[in-house]
Amino acid sequence: MTSTLPGKEEFTFRPSPKQSVFEVTAQEQDVFDETEDSEIKYKTLSWQFVALLMISEIVSNGMLSLPSSLAVIGIVPALILILFLGSFGLFTAKLLIDFKLAHPGVHGMGDAGYIIGGPILREILGAGTIIFAIFATGGELISGQQALSTLSNNGMCSVFLVLIFAAATFLSSLPRTLGSLSWLGLFSTALIVIAGIVGMAGASVNSVPSRVVQATASNTFFEAFLAVTNPVFSYAGHFMFFILISEMKRPQDAMKAAWCLQGFATLFYAVFAVVMYVYIGNTVASPAFLSLPPKWAKAAFAIALGNFLIAGALYIHTAAKLIFVRFFRHTRHISNHTLLGWSTWTGLCFASTTIAFILAVAIPIFSYLIGIAASLFAAWYTYGLAGFFWIHDTYHLKGGREALRNRPIGFTVAILTIAAGAFICVAGTYVSIQLIVDAYKEGLVGVPFTC
Repeated sequence: MTSTLPGKEEFTFRPSPKQSVFEVTAQEQDVFDETEDSEIKYKTLSWQFVALLMISEIVSNGMLSLPSSLAVIGIVPALILILFLGSFGLFTAKLLIDFKLAHPGVHGMGDAGYIIGGPILREILGAGTIIFAIFATGGELISGQQALSTLSNNGMCSVFLVLIFAAATFLSSLPRTLGSLSWLGLFSTALIVIAGIVGMAGASVNSVPSRVVQATASNTFFEAFLAVTNPVFSYAGHFMFFILISEMKRPQDAMKAAWCLQGFATLFYAVFAVVMYVYIGNTVASPAFLSLPPKWAKAAFAIALGNFLIAGALYIHTAAKLIFVRFFRHTRHISNHTLLGWSTWTGLCFASTTIAFILAVAIPIFSYLIGIAASLFAAWYTYGLAGFFWIHDTYHLKGGREALRNRPIGFTVAILTIAAGAFICVAGTYVSIQLIVDAYKEGLVGVPFTC
């Protein structure tokens, strides 16, 4: 099978042994094959709005946990790590984008898994994406509850606050296209930036007199890697790349969005983390706003609340969209207003929100489970799988084993990328499980559905 990519040289596609030509052709067809008669237009996103949606989703909770990492490993190692992970994330984003451009039918990690590993890997990566999106929604619900509790001086049961925030998140996730949410991305990005500035101002005005600030700090592997997980997973948004690119007007511009995302996130992470740590010291909490005096904490949380809401809506939208497209790919229910399409879409959004709500309030160790989900899935989606994508396309699209032999540097980097994903997955899972064990030993685990 011969094909030509926009702006690329002609290549010969070789299906993997596990795939028939028919199955590969289905994967190569654009997931949203819109016509003039399509009532719902998906491919409307510009690269600027893709960048804003990614920033609003990734930077949301990411920045609030970073100052506590500096308290454990020190300023210098943490800054080096933030800069390295930002650059590494940009590199893996490039590999993911190249893979998507070569395979227009890829809508999620499950589709990519089908191409590189067959139906079993499709189910694993597809289910993992949905699970991670729902867990991430639960994390945003908890952040929303913390903000509302701070604003109300704990005046209402936390379960009810999570329920209120979940209802608002569900309603915000209902638009069928990401283009309909794009302006919310701009609003959300502005909110988290302003909230961060307010937080830094509050920390500088109310600095802790007896604070301890260290350039470097020595700790056990467990303590150090626990702190490292914050910056590692602060960039864990690549699982949405395929979905976002699928709704772009010009997918070829996706790398511009990646540059904007990684450049902004890396700079903002570094500045926010250093400022908060320098003025508060090693007692800085996670989320960092909890270390501010009540008035400043309320101001920062009030501004960030909208970002938590929109980020949660994006996660719900992602989980629902993956299942919806899996059910109705290339049917009229995708691009037309049908009763079955809208009722299924609404039901999927509601079910995803309900599961996230139950997880957040019914499982006392849910915050630890988020770490496990991030280790098992986000470590691969953001880092490790990119290496497999490069090897697959280099082999199948550029000349087989000879193509790999002719690119020793690229092949070595791809293997190291896979190894990095594996290490983060294994070490992160170990640390998360150990945290659960320690929490039970120390009696820190509460009971379900309590205020």
